[in-house]
Amino acid sequence: MPMPPSAALATLFEQPFSTLPQVLRLHAQERPDHPAVIDGERHTTYGELDTLVDRAAVALSRDGVKPGGAAAVCALSSLEYVVVFLAALRLGAAAAPLAPSSTAESLLVMLEDCGSPVLFLDAATARTLAPVADRITAKRIATDGSDAGTDFAAWLATAGAKPAPVEAQPNDAFNIIYSSGTTGAPKGIVQPNIMRWHQMRSAFYDGEAITVVSTPLYSNTTLVSVIPTLAWGGTLVLMSKFDAEKFLGLSQRHRATHTMLVPVQYRRLMERADFDAYDLSTYRMKFCTSAPFGSALKADILARWPGGLTEFYGMTEGGGSCMLLAHDHPDKLGTVGRPMPGHEMQVIDEEGALLPPGEIGEVVGRSASMMVGYHNQPGKTAEAEWRDADGGRWIRTGDVGRFDEEGFLTLMDRKKDMIISGGFNIYPSDIEHELHQHPDVAESAVIGVPSDAWGETPVAYVALKPGSAATADEVKAWVNARVGKTQRVADLRLSDALPRSAIGKVLKRELRDAYVANAPSA
Repeated sequence: MPMPPSAALATLFEQPFSTLPQVLRLHAQERPDHPAVIDGERHTTYGELDTLVDRAAVALSRDGVKPGGAAAVCALSSLEYVVVFLAALRLGAAAAPLAPSSTAESLLVMLEDCGSPVLFLDAATARTLAPVADRITAKRIATDGSDAGTDFAAWLATAGAKPAPVEAQPNDAFNIIYSSGTTGAPKGIVQPNIMRWHQMRSAFYDGEAITVVSTPLYSNTTLVSVIPTLAWGGTLVLMSKFDAEKFLGLSQRHRATHTMLVPVQYRRLMERADFDAYDLSTYRMKFCTSAPFGSALKADILARWPGGLTEFYGMTEGGGSCMLLAHDHPDKLGTVGRPMPGHEMQVIDEEGALLPPGEIGEVVGRSASMMVGYHNQPGKTAEAEWRDADGGRWIRTGDVGRFDEEGFLTLMDRKKDMIISGGFNIYPSDIEHELHQHPDVAESAVIGVPSDAWGETPVAYVALKPGSAATADEVKAWVNARVGKTQRVADLRLSDALPRSAIGKVLKRELRDAYVANAPSA
């Protein structure tokens, strides 16, 4: 049974607004010896974490981070990372977590945009930044004991014990999450305190929650599980990088109750021959978001992994979010669920008119959990918004989907990924669904490439299951016999693995660019 909050925590949770640093302080007072963060062999209690956060906040202030400012961190997950993130909040500043997979130039743009006078990094990030190192003015602090910057412990050692108290406001920035870091111009999504406040009180967690964190801390996907775990006084078990065997071992060893994974991680876990040998009986709830989650994979998890399974659908920018309690709705595994309480979602056509259930259009949403906007980019912010007839503000998802009569949302594709071939709208997900029925196909991605005859035409990339002897021509002929005439793929390429972001999204733009570069007359 879930553990109810203490009287003091319940009082905080009942207020219209409180902050994560306030809740952290309460846990340090009420349960100072309860483990807050497990990072390898380091077990840090709430009392210890609160003290570290205080000292780090003083050090940040000393180094020029001011209330309303930002502190940047670009490194693998660690206790130090968590401390910096929380210290920025205690100071009344925003955390600016940056993706280590970004290019040097993109990281430079992000640093300049957030205006952080400090950069917390590790050795790998230092190597990435080497070509632009002389253009970085921020003070560098190493989180991993390397020579990437001032040693974290030494940086902390000279700080005072307590920062000046700061009264954060609901619409002050909690964090700035950058939406791009590999290609394209990064957009800093400013998420306010009030947006995170609603997430903090998630009823899925309690003070005995033990959450395995295997996705990177710069991702909103990760923070959606990290923030409520800390808010309730639970325990985070950090992984610097995902490894299926290590994940299962940590889950068994620490008797994990919660985790947030992306679909490709679930697939790698469920494919392991020894999966069923691990004791995962303590799991109460598993979460998934960020990428298409196949119904067959959901069904396999429900059958073989104890505890519930919840899929979230939404944008880092906020707006409306859907939730599928897969364990309660096994007949709806092909959907992403219904709008969460307090969330409104609609489907609109190209002219911005609302569409009824069953009609396909762009998904828009609104709720109390919405970004302030893109940092320093009011034009981009306006492009991400849709205004209804009453002037109400909604966030465009860029996704194409339809609601059924029961209010469940089925996603088709990203609007930008839809292929228009000979005047017909082709949804790559329809072709991918058929490809996944092939017994030798492990994963697939369908993209649209330029065509002189049709404007665009679909091309498929496929990764085969280990040991498969299927050829590209065989798979192409197989799928083209099963899809509609306009959906037939013009080409099919085999790949060892599809390119993915750090949180498991297939990088279709990379596939498209590579294909066009090598086959310009497709």
